[in-house]
Amino acid sequence: MERFKEMDACTICPRDCGADRNSGQTGYCRVTSELLVSRAALHMWEEPSISGENGSGTVFFAGCNMGCVFCQNHEIAKGQTGKIITVDRLSEIFMELQEKGANNINLVTPSHYVPQIIEAVKRAKEKGMDLPVVYNSSGYEKVETIKSLEGIVDVYLPDFKYLDQEAALKYSSCPDYEFYAKASLKEMVRQTGHPVFDSDGLITRGTIVRHLSLPGLLSDSKEILTYLSETYGRDIYISIMNQYTPVLTLDKFKELNRKVTMEEYDELIMFARLMGIKNAYVQEDETQDESFIPSFNGEGV
Repeated sequence: MERFKEMDACTICPRDCGADRNSGQTGYCRVTSELLVSRAALHMWEEPSISGENGSGTVFFAGCNMGCVFCQNHEIAKGQTGKIITVDRLSEIFMELQEKGANNINLVTPSHYVPQIIEAVKRAKEKGMDLPVVYNSSGYEKVETIKSLEGIVDVYLPDFKYLDQEAALKYSSCPDYEFYAKASLKEMVRQTGHPVFDSDGLITRGTIVRHLSLPGLLSDSKEILTYLSETYGRDIYISIMNQYTPVLTLDKFKELNRKVTMEEYDELIMFARLMGIKNAYVQEDETQDESFIPSFNGEGV
């Protein structure tokens, strides 16, 4: 097993848990330094400029540094589903996805494996991989970690989950989410600059910020859109998502045991229009369906 010094006492993410992941300890992310991957396949359900017609070459990493109570990918977030692979195998997967016609390499929940990912991308590029690399994360990142990805990542696809500190604590146990999400997003935009698209409308460089609307948090969603619009204007795209699906029955958080209504979502979209937000993606109501959550069956791993 390759050893990565950053994981001797891991502080890659804001949790700063200090776990010796190289020696088999699991971090807050629930995984050791061994790469645990649950799926690697063409994915059609991302934003249009990511998926395009051919699909996005998504690699779903097991484990997560957030632990949201409403997690849509809870099956893999707990770090109990997937296959252990080497860094070399990860670089081969990138090449295989390119050969299948993927528009990009889409790294899903990658934060806790950044050192391995950097090495795998370098090895894949040496083998001829020339696709844009998409970093698809929760937004709960350290600036230093994002800085280490400069020259590796072409497109950042972070969530911006909360400005409401109480909600961030209640649902994700990270009352400091706002601080880290704002700081890391600033660095992402600095690296990528204004979004760039190819002749097919696929993004090749830039930042798309996702916001998942949650039941009962419409006012926070509006504050987030206001912040993103006033801070970044057209230097980013915003993906306003209504796809929240209560895949778990939450006894302690009964308010989350429902979907966002179309009236709530329509109000949020109207607010975005009134804000003058033009660089945005919106969703149709059929995205509120468990069928849009892929099967984590080890495909392509």
